[in-house]
Amino acid sequence: MDDILLYGTLLVGFLVAVLIIFVWEFKKRQNKQRELLNAQFQQELLRTQLEIQEQTFKNISQEIHDNIGQVLSLAKLNLNTIADSVYPKEVSHKIIKSKELITKAIQDLRDLSKSLNTDFVTEAGLVKSIEAELDILRKSGDQQVTMSKDGECYSLPPQKELILFRIFQEVLNNIIKHSQASDINVLISFQPAHFSLQITDNGYGFDKNQLYKNAEQGLGIKNMENRSKIIGANFAINSEPGKGTTVSIDLPLTEPIHPVL
Repeated sequence: MDDILLYGTLLVGFLVAVLIIFVWEFKKRQNKQRELLNAQFQQELLRTQLEIQEQTFKNISQEIHDNIGQVLSLAKLNLNTIADSVYPKEVSHKIIKSKELITKAIQDLRDLSKSLNTDFVTEAGLVKSIEAELDILRKSGDQQVTMSKDGECYSLPPQKELILFRIFQEVLNNIIKHSQASDINVLISFQPAHFSLQITDNGYGFDKNQLYKNAEQGLGIKNMENRSKIIGANFAINSEPGKGTTVSIDLPLTEPIHPVL
């Protein structure tokens, strides 16, 4: 009887030790996985910041060349031809027009100075950053752009907003480069359990089965999918040839939300 009790005690002790070792190993693997995911997140965050900065400088360069440069050239032309004007009304008109052009150039430069701030997305928030990006697109006049919001606005963790914004930029760039769309619609949905961002265009569309045969587009979409996974979001594309494309990013909320005042 004593031997059975002893063996039983030893067996229970052994099982407890095995259980403790199992739990310890499990937690150790969990910590390693968490560290790996955090390292991947930080790496992706840094890459996203650099890409946003690069895209910002491209937008600035194009804005200076296409808009501000032309406005200042017109102002200069008006001022240079004032001496050739015979009538006082013509001189007055050219001076007024030059003032208007210079005022516009100053305002455009102020807008660009905001874009130069590398923390613009973090400070302005996702919605205002998307609005600013769409404003730049509207100025080109190539697409009809609309944006709508569903639900009461709230902010997400800054790192997630930054990555969501970069995914949005990538989608927009793909539309401009490949779709030949004339209409772009953006829907931002703020729900208690999840946040979603949807971008729809009326462009050429494509066969999803053929998508990854295009190295550039296939790689770009893979990058967007990977970025979505890193922040716990679901990424989906619906498209058919001749019927446009809809890109959806859905982010389940696991943290408290903070309404935007």
